[in-house]
Amino acid sequence: MYIGTQREPRHATDFKMLTQFGVRHISLDPPGPWTEWTLEALERHRDEVASHGMILDMIQLPLPSVAVDRAPCADILLAGPERDRQIAGICELIENCARAGIPAAKYNFNYIGIPRSEDEIGRGGARLPSFFWDKMDPDAAPPCEPLEEEEIWERAEYFLRHVVPVATSAKVRLACHPHDPWTPPGYRGVTRILGTFEGMKRFVETHESPYHGLNFCIGTMAENLDAPDAEMDDIIRWFGTRGKLFNIHFRNIQGSKGGFSEVLPDDGDVNMLRVLRVLEEVGYQYMVMPDHVPEIDAVDPEGAAFAFSYGYIAAAIQHAKGA
Repeated sequence: MYIGTQREPRHATDFKMLTQFGVRHISLDPPGPWTEWTLEALERHRDEVASHGMILDMIQLPLPSVAVDRAPCADILLAGPERDRQIAGICELIENCARAGIPAAKYNFNYIGIPRSEDEIGRGGARLPSFFWDKMDPDAAPPCEPLEEEEIWERAEYFLRHVVPVATSAKVRLACHPHDPWTPPGYRGVTRILGTFEGMKRFVETHESPYHGLNFCIGTMAENLDAPDAEMDDIIRWFGTRGKLFNIHFRNIQGSKGGFSEVLPDDGDVNMLRVLRVLEEVGYQYMVMPDHVPEIDAVDPEGAAFAFSYGYIAAAIQHAKGA
């Protein structure tokens, strides 16, 4: 395993900074709308990344973490009239990733985005993105017509039935992100199928393939558990021993299911050093990257928090490998 990033470099200096930190692997989308990501566009993008001394490990399929009413391929989630055309476009994109030497693609199957309550104040006055169910509006408007849980499973199964064989043939790993965070069944009209360990297991076992797995977020998994630190190791082992971990979002929380704040990796309730030892134990071999970070008082607040996280991850990987 090795350090990665998904933070988009703003200019050449950011690429240079990343390589100086020892970050050489990146998940980064090509410029422009996804419908313009032809083979030639992917190859140009790969070469541009390489010109800065980095390796393009992954891109995002046009199924991001936003609510479905803002998603570029909403008909896949809504079983709308353009569903098959959108799936065909994604299948072509997966095949072009293989031709361009891009080994993986991440995605979400998300209807309500990433709900949050107001920020909490953390260490030294940092502003912490947070979710406390008792501070949320339980009657918040849904972004689509209400859906039964099994209707969502049917749509996920339909998507996987079409894309997993293509990814398997192309040898491109598909990494789905769990739902962030757990919400009560029926909140905003849906029950989140990837908001529990059992749901995530069912998902990766649907249309089994070594190229169908998870963009596994430690923070999101912790948000879905009653006792995150006590439960995390065995969950990682379950997915890791089955070869279902294709990317790691390395972030920590204070709290648990129904109430938490996102913090820097050394400041939360999950022992992140132990997490990396378990990942080493199960033979995990891909990127470990920062994800959400607190708002830090700095000239470049997000950049400062990410820099801290890269350093922590670098040291933690050395520790996990016994260096």
